[in-house]
Amino acid sequence: MEAAAGIVTNSLALLADAGHNLSDLLGLALAWGAVLLSRRPPSERYTYGLRSSSIWAALINALLLLVVCGGIGWEAIDRLRNPTPIPGLAIIIVATIGVVINTATALLFMRGRHDDLNQRGVFLHMAADAAVSLGVVIAGLLIMNTGWLWLDPAISLVIVVVIIAGTWGLLKDSINLALDAVPSGIRPAEVRALLAGLPGVSEVHDLHIWAMSTAETALTAHLVMPEGTPSDAFYARLCSELERRFGIHHATVQVERGDGGEPCRLAADDRV
Repeated sequence: MEAAAGIVTNSLALLADAGHNLSDLLGLALAWGAVLLSRRPPSERYTYGLRSSSIWAALINALLLLVVCGGIGWEAIDRLRNPTPIPGLAIIIVATIGVVINTATALLFMRGRHDDLNQRGVFLHMAADAAVSLGVVIAGLLIMNTGWLWLDPAISLVIVVVIIAGTWGLLKDSINLALDAVPSGIRPAEVRALLAGLPGVSEVHDLHIWAMSTAETALTAHLVMPEGTPSDAFYARLCSELERRFGIHHATVQVERGDGGEPCRLAADDRV
């Protein structure tokens, strides 16, 4: 509907909003697809299942938004040089409907945006859509009252800047997670201090922390314990503490005696 209205009225702002909505539909499809894939059980080939698909969905969502912004920006610059007449009232009516729908959809994903990068991507898509539609409404009102046709592409450029500013963090975080970086909010030094402070632990090395998905974090580490392998209760308390303090859901720990007979090949910080 919005795309048809944009073509009929020749409004770049409406066409931009329609294009952005289309990208959001694709983003939602990616997000839901990633959710379904991440729930698949592990297999012989994919021993962690397909949890990381949610990371790739977040990355594609961010890239998709930037591509849409590039297209809108290019057309807006051309329209600034060659303004075209557009009916303000029709723009206001169509864009107002968009504000209501997009705001309601964004609110559905608001609660989970802090804990799940994939949901954050969907929330940003919907919130950006609401911002785009609101900008179109403002442009329509101003055009009706002033006759300034350049406002249509100008508002589109402002919206592009707002969307890019909001998407940049998502893009950076999703790239980091795709490259197995430590998830934001977790300080490796604090995790290392916790492990080193455990009873019987004399050294910690080969510590790795990465995201299994946009909502799950994993850890592996070698603990040097001269007195030998601890009890199952030790591991249970350790896993519980890692999850409580750092949100690390999947911990795998290797215990070594450190007696010097067979030094660990991965003890050096620069070895992986």
